[in-house]
Amino acid sequence: MKQVAAGVNQLLIQRFVNVYFVEAGAPGEWVLVDTGLPGSAKIIIAAADKLFYPGTHPQAIILTHGHMDHAGSAQELADHWHVPILAHPLEMPFLTGKAVYPPADPTVGGSLAFVSRFFPPQTFNLTGVQALPEGEEIPYMAGWQCLHVPGHAPGQVAFFRAEDKTLLGADAFATTEHDSVLSVLLGVPKISRAGTPFNFDWEATHASVVKLSNLEPQAIGCGHGPAVQGSHLANELRELALHFPVPPKGRYVENPARTDANGVEFIPPALPDTLPARAAMLGGGLAIAALAAVLLSKRDGKKRKKHKRLKGYRPAPATAYERPFPDYPYKEKRGPAPHRNGGT
Repeated sequence: MKQVAAGVNQLLIQRFVNVYFVEAGAPGEWVLVDTGLPGSAKIIIAAADKLFYPGTHPQAIILTHGHMDHAGSAQELADHWHVPILAHPLEMPFLTGKAVYPPADPTVGGSLAFVSRFFPPQTFNLTGVQALPEGEEIPYMAGWQCLHVPGHAPGQVAFFRAEDKTLLGADAFATTEHDSVLSVLLGVPKISRAGTPFNFDWEATHASVVKLSNLEPQAIGCGHGPAVQGSHLANELRELALHFPVPPKGRYVENPARTDANGVEFIPPALPDTLPARAAMLGGGLAIAALAAVLLSKRDGKKRKKHKRLKGYRPAPATAYERPFPDYPYKEKRGPAPHRNGGT
């Protein structure tokens, strides 16, 4: 566990995603920000007992957004502690099973985009979820501002404490090179863009980084990457905002998905993804070679009884290399692509 700032502690879950214990209100009162991947509840409970006292519980669980690596253990923890779950109103349809997030874009490039092909659909069916009230004040988090930072998720929020310029940035950006799985696992510090294959509106994503850079934070904890402190962070975040690296191609680069209070209103068609086809061709070629080896072995075995037959090879079907989730099971309405200026 690492301290971000006074009363704010970061816990890294499975070397990939962070949750935060934030002390606020009366002495001994605290909230949990995000809940990590599914199966993380025991680790989080143990960390809370060690940080505070055995049997402690938060005032509430507050989610920055509802992606699986941030809300994965929310229900289990809420049931264990008997506390409410709070999230931005625009996250509610995705957290309550009424909608599915826009699908990941593996064509956007990078190692995270590659592995995103194998991520399951992102939706939950949580109970007892409450919507955060409108405005910047947050229940149970006195002294903190709640900032709407969409683009990565429709209702993504970040939290800022002006007193000491502490920022919990969610996945609006990262404190490690999030496009590199290795950098994430090693925790190499670097202010960078985050969530590349999951950013469904790049204009909104950039605007969110600009909004947070204007806060000039001095201590930062994000969804991914180590806790970082120092006056240099304001300049690094400003540089990211000024030179924000929008990918050269991708499903949502020119034509973003659009969401509303009911879920997804519009989603652009997927771009051609040639990698599964190439992988299938490679797999098929290897299978043919393996089959040929088996046949040759059998032929040689008939000629030489003492020859040990080659075993263990079998042709793998090409479909084994296809993307397991061809597209998400959308129930939302689909309409024509809206213009960027807000018209239809």
